[in-house]
Amino acid sequence: MSEQSRRPHKPGKPYRRPHKDPVRILAFDALRAVDERDAYANLVLPPLLRKAREKGDFDVRDAALATELVYGTLRRQGTYDAIIAACVDRPLREVDPPVLDVLSLGAHQLLGTRIPTHAAVSASVELARVVLGDGRAKFVNAVLRKVAQHDLDGWLATVAPPYDEDPEDHLAVVYSHPRWVVSALWDSLGGGRAGIEDLLEADNERPEVTLVARPGRADPQELLREDAAVPGRWSPYAVRLTEGGEPGAIDAVRESRAGVQDEGSQLVALALAGAPLDGPDEKWLDGCAGPGGKAALFGALAAQRGAVLLAAEKQPHRAGLVARALHGNPGPYQVVAADGTRPPWRPGSFDRVLVDVPCTGLGALRRRPEARWRRRPEDLEGFAPLQRALLRGALDSVRVGGVVGYATCSPHLAETRAVVDDVLKQRPHTELIDARPLLPGVPALGAGPDIQLWPHLHGTDAMYLALIRRTG
Repeated sequence: MSEQSRRPHKPGKPYRRPHKDPVRILAFDALRAVDERDAYANLVLPPLLRKAREKGDFDVRDAALATELVYGTLRRQGTYDAIIAACVDRPLREVDPPVLDVLSLGAHQLLGTRIPTHAAVSASVELARVVLGDGRAKFVNAVLRKVAQHDLDGWLATVAPPYDEDPEDHLAVVYSHPRWVVSALWDSLGGGRAGIEDLLEADNERPEVTLVARPGRADPQELLREDAAVPGRWSPYAVRLTEGGEPGAIDAVRESRAGVQDEGSQLVALALAGAPLDGPDEKWLDGCAGPGGKAALFGALAAQRGAVLLAAEKQPHRAGLVARALHGNPGPYQVVAADGTRPPWRPGSFDRVLVDVPCTGLGALRRRPEARWRRRPEDLEGFAPLQRALLRGALDSVRVGGVVGYATCSPHLAETRAVVDDVLKQRPHTELIDARPLLPGVPALGAGPDIQLWPHLHGTDAMYLALIRRTG
């Protein structure tokens, strides 16, 4: 039986094969991987793009469009779900996930890009024919034609509750964040509508690629010779690639003399390295070193002082990533697979200790937009014991007069000040150091003594840092 005779079609009208658009098929494949395998887009997308380029299917513009479709759809998923729900005749949970992915991609093209309406609908229907079949493609066509009846502002006026009636739910729909995340971020900011709206909007912006020139191994001037490269805002070692680009194609990055590292992460290492000490400054520890980006900068800073770095990571495979990042460090270092909650080294062995603890990652939603939909409030309870145990282990590891830096890529109060306060209540021989003077020129650092960075204020991930001196 021929392909044509197996396909339903109108009498006298030959069957037309669907047009296979490699850009949209790749975007769909990436979304399915995120949904089915709990993968992260920033890990899934690069190999898909590399494979497409190797096959000759993609040019630079195709790669840029595919990237925008994937990240834009993930960032605005909550908003698009609310709009699509208003356009279907069944609960959204009853729509097959692959169909919902095609609808979300179509909604983003219609409401979040400059792609003409007819092209956005047509391309989405063709994608549905390829990946879903003709029957469900008709459903996609019908839904997207309804979506196309309003622009984004028109839909938000319809599907978002009024701010005066339910401010948190209004912001959740308009800025595409789960309600509990909106509430937590608002608490961390300390109230005020303007601040929370600026933060939520910043979470939905595409972040620039930020590089770090590792001291003693690369100079920022070398990186600034790259196309569209400009100096960082705050870190003397940071260089921003304002038009994206492929970091792996840069010699210094390929040789590990430089790396991709958010400027907030760089500032954490710089502040701890600059904290005043009583006594020697010879032994540094990174107690949660995986995957190695912060350890590589911390190790390079240690080398400038003639200090030795021990980088510890519990998971052996992640310890391997740390070793790769530190390879070529200009000073002495060692990488070990060790649990920072049960330190195998003697107490009081180190002068400076960094502990960047596992967390919900709510401070990096620009880079991992899908994380906002995966995390649940109960995840905080799972991280809390580990965060406290790691801080206690760090305080055990530092000598009297030494300094611990407690860092996390989350602004949630339960992962920041609550952890520090709880642990220090049980440790009377400690004191908080005002970290703000250690980042000269960086504005809006709060009342201190700890530091909270923000995407909308600093252009960084929402990194938190508390510096603690052991006094006895």
